Amino acid sequence: MKQDPPSRRILHEGDWLRLVTERGWEFTEHRRVRGIVVIIARTSDDHLLLVEQERIPLGRRVLELPAGMVGDDAGQSGEEAVEAARRELLEETGYAAARITQWFAGPMSPGRSADLYTFFIADQLRKETEGGGDENEDIRVHAMPLSRAEQWLKDRESEGLLIDPKIYVGLYALSRFTAG
Repeated sequence: MKQDPPSRRILHEGDWLRLVTERGWEFTEHRRVRGIVVIIARTSDDHLLLVEQERIPLGRRVLELPAGMVGDDAGQSGEEAVEAARRELLEETGYAAARITQWFAGPMSPGRSADLYTFFIADQLRKETEGGGDENEDIRVHAMPLSRAEQWLKDRESEGLLIDPKIYVGLYALSRFTAG
């Protein structure tokens, strides 16, 4: 005998997010987004591209890997994750990648969010624009020297920036997988 689907109720729905309860668990999900992409972009001179931007929920500027949502804009409902990764890398950093490879996908905060993150490794980069995000963003682009990553990040933290832990995922990826 087939069971009824678990109880699911929308507690609140905003423009971008909804708060859902299911089986006594509360979590968020994006309304129009089909996933999140995170880009680990390595330059030819061994720098990791990072972005810095204010994150309103934290009230601080955060240093992060370039990232964004899949299919979040009008006309992008059929966008593939790799297309979103290329678009976000160019929009945020000003770099285009000749090669972009999916590494893995998984949840980032499975107890709080239904979002799945897909990580890409991008290389063979070429600078095309200044980057900085779209009209709603104030992004500063950083090229972190991989040879000094630990100290470089400590220096940014001492300047008051928060460091997104996904940067360490990117460093792990680059230590395990070489461009070739």
